[in-house]
Amino acid sequence: MKKNRFIPAIALALFTSAASVQAHDDAYLDTQQAPHGGQLRMAGAYHLELVVDKSTPQATDKPVVVYVTDHADQKFPTDGSTGTAIILAAKSKTSVALVPDGDNRLRGMGRYASTPDMKVVVTFTAKGQPPETARFTPLLKATQDDAGHHKHKH
Repeated sequence: MKKNRFIPAIALALFTSAASVQAHDDAYLDTQQAPHGGQLRMAGAYHLELVVDKSTPQATDKPVVVYVTDHADQKFPTDGSTGTAIILAAKSKTSVALVPDGDNRLRGMGRYASTPDMKVVVTFTAKGQPPETARFTPLLKATQDDAGHHKHKH
């Protein structure tokens, strides 16, 4: 009978850990205000904020910036890190190499269209660590927010 007294404690621990994992899913992160106006995603032990140029739907050379923080939203230094952003938009695919660009930032340039269907897969490799991947839809949220705003009455 003594074994059964640990079951509530184990259940509580599992429930608590499941709740904390859910707190960082894509839906939750989409409700958070990103510090640089981008979209937030989890990638292993990191939070990645993807910032893309939204200025034009035409494919032109534009910057891609990824900010890296830890789970406590503290800046994670990107010295010695590498990254890649694969951008799928307007029926074309672009690969952008991301290199350290100060503090907790990676930056690259690529030719891409800023369209609502844009999808971006970012692979981030911290120095001496295995690669982590996150998937973004950086313009979809803005489109949904705009559509929802126009539907309600003032």
